[in-house]
Amino acid sequence: MPDPITYRPAAGSIPVEPGVYKFRDPHGRVIYVGKAKSLRSRLNSYFADMYSLHPRTRQMVTTAASVEWTVVTTEVEALQLEYNWIKEFDPRFNVRYRDDKSYPVLAVTLNEEFPRLFVYRGARRKGVRYFGPYSHAWAIRETLDLLLRVFPARTCSAGVFKRHHQIGRPCLLGYIDKCSAPCVGKVSPDEHRRIVEDFCDFLAGKTDRFVKSIENRMRTASDDLDFELAARLRDDAAALKRAMEKQTVVLGAGTDADVVAFTGDDLEAAVQVFHVRDGRVRGQRGWVVEKTGDVLEAGEDQDALLVEQFLTQFYGASADETGSSVPREVLVPALPPNSEEVEEWLTTLRGSQVKVRVPQRGDKKALMETVQRNAGEALTQHKLKRASDFNARSAALQGIQDALELDTAPLRIECVDISHIQGTEVVASLVVFEDGLPRKQDYRHFAIKEAAGEGRSDDVGSIAEVTRRRFWRQKQAEPTIDEKTGKPRRFAYPPNLYVVDGGAPQVEAAAAVLDELEIHDVAVIGLAKRLEEVWVPGEPDPVILPRNSESLFLLQRVRDEAHRFAITYHRNKRSRKMTESALDSIPGLGETRKKALVVHFGSVSRLSNASVAEITAVPGIGETTARSVLAALSGGGTEASADACNGD
Repeated sequence: MPDPITYRPAAGSIPVEPGVYKFRDPHGRVIYVGKAKSLRSRLNSYFADMYSLHPRTRQMVTTAASVEWTVVTTEVEALQLEYNWIKEFDPRFNVRYRDDKSYPVLAVTLNEEFPRLFVYRGARRKGVRYFGPYSHAWAIRETLDLLLRVFPARTCSAGVFKRHHQIGRPCLLGYIDKCSAPCVGKVSPDEHRRIVEDFCDFLAGKTDRFVKSIENRMRTASDDLDFELAARLRDDAAALKRAMEKQTVVLGAGTDADVVAFTGDDLEAAVQVFHVRDGRVRGQRGWVVEKTGDVLEAGEDQDALLVEQFLTQFYGASADETGSSVPREVLVPALPPNSEEVEEWLTTLRGSQVKVRVPQRGDKKALMETVQRNAGEALTQHKLKRASDFNARSAALQGIQDALELDTAPLRIECVDISHIQGTEVVASLVVFEDGLPRKQDYRHFAIKEAAGEGRSDDVGSIAEVTRRRFWRQKQAEPTIDEKTGKPRRFAYPPNLYVVDGGAPQVEAAAAVLDELEIHDVAVIGLAKRLEEVWVPGEPDPVILPRNSESLFLLQRVRDEAHRFAITYHRNKRSRKMTESALDSIPGLGETRKKALVVHFGSVSRLSNASVAEITAVPGIGETTARSVLAALSGGGTEASADACNGD
């Protein structure tokens, strides 16, 4: 464990200007990012008497091995730089606001030629506009079903859209007038985009003009004795009103605000946000986060510091290119310490004035209390769920440590699995679990290059190769941080426990490679499928874990995840090889013209039945190339193709 004295900056070397600082662990990984009005004052507080620090802060400074800082001109710059670094490095000791996957949103892909409306969960993407979140996915579908009468925009996937474009017939929604059928050219791209933009305006709160417009058209149709159109417009107006009624009116018309509330205990805080647009609650989101050392040491100012961290991360991550996700007003339980700088930063994101304030009375105060009650309920439910999950993971890691007689609990576990078909097309997967949970961004694939060594099975040789490649990269990755990108190199951090799928031969192969590379701080085991035995290098008998133990369940989950990841990679690789087009063998036919042919005819089989004249109708395809295509598809092979290219 590093001693903070060993990396404490020299007295007087820390500047007094505002800036942002990073603590790194012995491997160079960023574990905490913070900002300060005065870097000297803030950083010196970390190197005070260890016993005066909060336990979480003490854990952070004893985990770190170095500290560095960047000086900025203003606190607004510090705010922006802190957010960018937290987003880039994902430090383990910072508060992390992760999306609650139980809250779906309505996504509109404005970055496509024909924008699509659909239910979405996950990370936000540029060029896509989001509405919600909603409490349930069915609530989005119900709203869409109502609004598609008035705004018949595309809701189908890219595959369905392409298929109906090829066959020249719209889908069912196109026939019942709940889609304008841009796939078959019923509307132009510009007309379809106007429909989608009107849909977005309606959901954004600009509802009155659409209802009034439809009612005016209904009266005009009635005066013209076009009662069928008038009846349809009447139903459209009713659908819009029903969609509006589903959203509760809580504040005055025109109110555009987010209401944020916190409820916490000594270690965690629940955050709830109600999104109010045009006086109506359009969505709700929630998180439960661990309090960092800075927050815990803030005493009575904990809420103010939590508000600052939340506003920075939430709006920095969710603001799109136009800043439309930032409301005109943010209602919070306490003003952040640097409220003026936060307001200035949010104003920059939105492009117009944003106010951050604490409601004192009236409807806004009452809504704040409602949001806070929701936060309290969320924290209660989280504790009930987390108690079992966290305790089970802790028990599993402690059980593995005890069973294998490790010095510490294996907080980082890596597992390797091999997949092949009778020794051919051999691939491998490496999955990573940290604190008993999968860390999917660290997963890796391997295409096996070397043949198995003499006297060893294919799996054994493959395990040795993967182990060598994985840990050789770790030894070569000096420094562990890429100088160009500033991000950790691949395989820069060693696991506490290295698991191979197999028995004693596989374990011995992996252990021999680690000895060869002079790596002695990584424990190696094998998990055999048949009897779920745990094999340790150099031991004649396996370790038997109880069948109902959390430790065995965790190792099985790690092994099964590695197997799933390897199988998926192997299937994808196999399918790519099996679907290599017969067009690939035709000399001079590039990717662009191959794609044009397949798009024009819909499939290779239709192309093979086409005539030379039909093929030359495709832009860029001449008669010689058309004859080469037909020769290749009729079984003439590359020789026939070459003859055709020569004009024979």
